[in-house]
Amino acid sequence: MNQISKIEIDDTSIREPIRNFLLDNFLLGSGAELEDDTPLMEAGILDSTGVVELVSFIEDTFEIMISDHEITADNFNSISKMANFVWNISK
Repeated sequence: MNQISKIEIDDTSIREPIRNFLLDNFLLGSGAELEDDTPLMEAGILDSTGVVELVSFIEDTFEIMISDHEITADNFNSISKMANFVWNISK
């Protein structure tokens, strides 16, 4: 797996790997566009199983640990929210 050093983290280096993971694993390369603010749960892109897969991907990619209480819609319902969460936890 391609990991990103905390030193290298910026907005694009957070958003793009997450977007690519979502497109490859949940939209199956359908060519659909995925905007940063698309509500992933409401749009039916993510369900509870998908969130578990996504959290594992984010932990591995960004070398962070996410506790259960941090797995909320406020942190994981859009690419923007995830990027902000990862940015804050990586500081």
